[in-house]
Amino acid sequence: MSLADIDAAAQALGLIVMGGERLNGATRILLGAGPDFWAALQAAPEGQDGKPDPVDRYSTRVINALARELGATADFPFGGPPYTPFIAWATASGRAWPSPTGMLVHDTAGLMISYRGALTLPRPVALPDTPTRKPCDTCPDQPCATACPVNALTAHAPYDVPACHAYLDTPAGQDCLTQGCRARRACPVSQAFGRPPAQSEHHMRAFHPS
Repeated sequence: MSLADIDAAAQALGLIVMGGERLNGATRILLGAGPDFWAALQAAPEGQDGKPDPVDRYSTRVINALARELGATADFPFGGPPYTPFIAWATASGRAWPSPTGMLVHDTAGLMISYRGALTLPRPVALPDTPTRKPCDTCPDQPCATACPVNALTAHAPYDVPACHAYLDTPAGQDCLTQGCRARRACPVSQAFGRPPAQSEHHMRAFHPS
């Protein structure tokens, strides 16, 4: 099965191939939430049963099923510790890099990058050439670095998690809580990717429960 075939099978589940890596005769394929992921989840049992962690449960079920179909091994960025090193795998794929905010930026998803799992196939799969530079290199204003209203995400300091949480408890912070992180939304690549606000709100409320 070619990479295009794997991507087509993933897209039917709301997932997309977000990178890959050759591994001594094997191939690791990274799968992420695509623009249709939220709709696929809402139509699935996990999106309707009212139980906790619908995103992780859906990802686990459909990626494990895809792994069985392909004769692959599935790994996930959740469920630890110990945690699988997805950040290292992402950067090794040549399609994700540290952004000015410190968060990873992807060549097509921008700061809306969301890895849901990985497939390791015990055979070579042809991978496309990777970009020669990250999208930030051609983004003259780099608005993500100044978009956070409380400077919790900047180019020159670690992520100020307490400041972020405190802001989300204010009336002004409802914009970030219900629409998604303003720094992520500021990225031009993120804007072109098209994540639904409801999906961003779900992740923000998981990060900042009431």
